[in-house]
Amino acid sequence: MADEYNTVEGSAAKTGKEIGRYERETRIPVPYTRRYLARVFSVEVAMLDRAVAVSRGRKGEPVPTPRGFQGPYQLSLHAVSDDATTSADFARFIAARNADEIVVEQLEADVAWLARSYVSHPLLELHLQIKRLRDGVFELLRGRQRPRQTADLYVAASRLSGLSAHVCLDLGAYDSATTHARTARACAEAAGHEGMLAWVWAVESLIAYWNGSYESAARLARAGLHHRADGTIAARLASLEARALAHQGDCAGASAALAEAERYRDAMSGDDEMPGIFAFPGAKQFAYAGTTQLAVGGREQVQRAITSAKAAIQLYCCAEDDDQSVGDLFAAHLDLARGHLLLGDLEGTEVMLEYVLGSAPERMSASIVRRITDLGRELKGPQYLRTAHAAHLRERLLHTAALAASNAAL
Repeated sequence: MADEYNTVEGSAAKTGKEIGRYERETRIPVPYTRRYLARVFSVEVAMLDRAVAVSRGRKGEPVPTPRGFQGPYQLSLHAVSDDATTSADFARFIAARNADEIVVEQLEADVAWLARSYVSHPLLELHLQIKRLRDGVFELLRGRQRPRQTADLYVAASRLSGLSAHVCLDLGAYDSATTHARTARACAEAAGHEGMLAWVWAVESLIAYWNGSYESAARLARAGLHHRADGTIAARLASLEARALAHQGDCAGASAALAEAERYRDAMSGDDEMPGIFAFPGAKQFAYAGTTQLAVGGREQVQRAITSAKAAIQLYCCAEDDDQSVGDLFAAHLDLARGHLLLGDLEGTEVMLEYVLGSAPERMSASIVRRITDLGRELKGPQYLRTAHAAHLRERLLHTAALAASNAAL
């Protein structure tokens, strides 16, 4: 079995003894390993995930359940606030166990899987795995290892703290998100990793933006550009700055930042080290551009926003399932709907909203709930007061927002 596993994975990492530990349930395979075990056994990964839940249940460990169902673990704002406290404690610790090269390599593989899965999977499926892996890295760093492995562990801790920040951000727990982001920055500084330092500035800009601090969001994004890093991070930071400037009313600055983002992508050197949430695909850049162009306003910019949102949707729909960002697809469809609304096309608005209104509310983050709510309020404008069509659409939007908000508060 180990030989078959190594053939599928393309390495010689697995031994018969390790397979035996899985069989005896003395060890549970991590998500990265389960992907390859599923191929060896010719079964769905979900089957092995259910087997893991059974094993953990036998050991009395908490098992994540789908949001909205009662179970041993419920994700809540209180839970992520407590979790952020743990993150803050470790940030203060930065100043028993040993970590070898194999452990570090496995950590990198697990972080990559979580980073990619985060953009397309329900939040509760991944939150416990992020937390457990992050806390495990914290514990490893409290031990002793070689300097090179210490640096790698700090990078892993930075990435996992960044993922924790995104969990809180998606729930609208901005204070807790900020705490995790600070820990991510402290770890990136300890590792001297320019790419992660730039990425953390982007996360902090994102938190400030959704907290309504547009000036801070623009400043934080600009600060991140001082770090020299390969990949798409510069395009991300410039796009974040453009969106924040547009909401400040600096239309010229927003347009200049959008053009800068395009130049950064054209001149991009090297690839992103990590996939998923740590990368900034072209589809996401189009989604950000559409939101920025709507905020700038004016008929020409609205038309451009519609074009950008359509490009984002098309690119995401052509991507592999794991690379299709649920949040960005929601955002792009909402921007399309608002673009049609600003052009006076109420029927077109409703058509573009069907993707969002027909989706499961539990998949909607706090930022998407806010966008839905804002669009519903926009339909309360005087020009729509006597329009039954607008009133019906407004009710549907606000009902969906209420359902999504209640799920997020569980």
